[in-house]
Amino acid sequence: MSSHLASAKPSAMARLSHWTQRRPWIALLLWVLVFGAAVGASGAVGSAFEDDNSMPGTESQALSDLLDERAPEANETTVQVVFAADDVAAERDRIEAFLAEVAAAPGIAGVSDPFDEYGAISEDGTVGYATAVFDGTAAEAGDLIPLVEEATGGEVDFALGGDVIREAAEGGGGAAEGVGMLAALVILVLMFGSFLAASLPLITAVFAVGTTFCLSMLVSHVVTLPTFLTPIMFLIGFGVGVDYALLIFARFRAELTSGASRKAAAAVALDTAGRSVLFAGSVVIVALLGLFALGLGSMQSVAIAVALTVLVTMLASVTLLPALLALFGRRIEKAVRKRAAKSRRAPGSRWEGWSKFVEKGAWAAIAVVTAGLVALSAPLLDLRLGFADAGTDAEESTTREAYDLLSEGFGEGFNGPLLVVTDGTQTEAEAAFDAMAGLDEVDAVSPPFAIGEDLWMSTVAGKAGPADEATVDLVHQLRDDVLGDVEGEQLVGGSTAAAIDFSDIMVEKAPLFLLFVVGLSMLLLMVVFRSILIPVKAAILNLLTIGASLGVVAWIFQEGMFGISPGPVEAFVPVMMFAIVFGLSMDYEVFLVSRMREEWVRTGEPIEAVRRGLASTGGVITAAAAIMMSVFGAFMLSEARLLQQFGIGLAVAIFIDAIVIRCLLVPAVMKVMGRAAWWMPKWLDRVLPHFTVEPETDPKPAEEREPVTVS
Repeated sequence: MSSHLASAKPSAMARLSHWTQRRPWIALLLWVLVFGAAVGASGAVGSAFEDDNSMPGTESQALSDLLDERAPEANETTVQVVFAADDVAAERDRIEAFLAEVAAAPGIAGVSDPFDEYGAISEDGTVGYATAVFDGTAAEAGDLIPLVEEATGGEVDFALGGDVIREAAEGGGGAAEGVGMLAALVILVLMFGSFLAASLPLITAVFAVGTTFCLSMLVSHVVTLPTFLTPIMFLIGFGVGVDYALLIFARFRAELTSGASRKAAAAVALDTAGRSVLFAGSVVIVALLGLFALGLGSMQSVAIAVALTVLVTMLASVTLLPALLALFGRRIEKAVRKRAAKSRRAPGSRWEGWSKFVEKGAWAAIAVVTAGLVALSAPLLDLRLGFADAGTDAEESTTREAYDLLSEGFGEGFNGPLLVVTDGTQTEAEAAFDAMAGLDEVDAVSPPFAIGEDLWMSTVAGKAGPADEATVDLVHQLRDDVLGDVEGEQLVGGSTAAAIDFSDIMVEKAPLFLLFVVGLSMLLLMVVFRSILIPVKAAILNLLTIGASLGVVAWIFQEGMFGISPGPVEAFVPVMMFAIVFGLSMDYEVFLVSRMREEWVRTGEPIEAVRRGLASTGGVITAAAAIMMSVFGAFMLSEARLLQQFGIGLAVAIFIDAIVIRCLLVPAVMKVMGRAAWWMPKWLDRVLPHFTVEPETDPKPAEEREPVTVS
């Protein structure tokens, strides 16, 4: 297989392979030094992760800025201490004693008196709440949870509500990360039959992810990076790291099996699969940078961090992995040749047989698979974006208990109050109150109270929960109709309104984001594969993959399947998934089609090129997909709804893309297109820059050569 490359002038990737073969210890030492320096620097400096929830140009952001400037005490972080009893008044002494205990806890700046505050006790006297101002750390918020659990019992039940408590109660991805790594190791051992061979992709991924995380800690002092970034970086970095290293290592193993020397095998692997990795990783980065089109600081910071993860992973795959292959190549070669000698089948023969089977029913495969993917995408027609509230938390959690108690005592809308601020006179504020109080959609409105000079605030509780569509309609009704007729400046905000504004931005700017990512990716594929139809085919199939996987997420989480509480899909999950899945889909597209093109350039036979390409990559793609699905799927164990949605969505997307699309639909489509798949107008071929992910050995286009029969 490698003989056709022998005469080609050594490329930069081949020269890099030769350098790592000659100086593997230097390459390994450089990575150890980089990793060590990153660990040392991050340990000395620490991190400055901070959530950036700014949404320039929105009404909720305008209200938040107004409060920060003129009434900062009205914009403080708070915790709700909820209590319930048959008769709250009769348990006053016990309740006040516990509230005093909460007030003395670290991180608590003050606690209101519910027995002296308007509306803090329900009309039937069974539920009440106190508002605690919180200015502490996440750890201090977590310490409040056992405090309230110990106090609950007897005649009074206590619970805690508030975003800071929800964040403290949510588990991280530690268990999920361990399960994902273990599953990846098992799959690699089964694939390669050698623990040493299986460990090399894992070692490469660990170096890449560890280095990137330490670098992100340093970058967080310059760029605002969110607190939820760590599990997402692992989710993407480890999956992509193992994926890229596996693609290169699998080509190395294939070359050894074909009789090449270790040095030649490494050179070919890096000069072919290595190029594919660099190109595919670049497409992932391009897709992530498309998030800048949304204009949201939180999305932009995530894009920077994840793009950095992919970049470092690419570098590790083409520098650290070849060094490890040089150091352990002799033992790996022995294991590979021993396993090949035991195999009764020629490498890839099963996949060649599968490709021939698909070719016979190409049109049927296209029709059935396309119909199935469109059906899976159907839930997107009723997609609801938003942010999960405490009503979607686990039933045994203190935040869910607080949510349920407040709903029982004050109505569901109480858990998602809207803040309406009047910048003007008291008369104007009272006019706004009168206008809102008469709405059928409103359950309760507090009379306006002064929060600063010429600033008046009312809290509005609708009749529906904070994540319900009725609440979305109420926010737009207040802004567009009801308050528009009232004199003075009226602003509607608060966390519930901010979540709605975020979702509106996603819907409004998504088309620009999609156009950027899809258009630029198609252009890159056109340059690499010198084809018109292949980039179009890739874009359509990738969109089908993303649509189907998002449809599954919407079906599970909106409908509340498999024991999951029903609620909206997190507002930024679709765009993040689109960027990540579109990029990862290109990994398999590039790896598969570049091998097909390598055979097409060599033989000029389009059908044979498809068979050989699938035979060479089918096993690797499915193994890589199994690893990615294990890593992503393990995040279903997380308590955080956001990570659950990412985990399920990405695992389903990888299954559809690698198993259904690449191994079934792509061979069928390529069979139908035939030679036309590789067609490009001559004028366009001259205009576009020339860059390929496989070494060219014949400068003339394949259609101008006599086809070569492959025996």
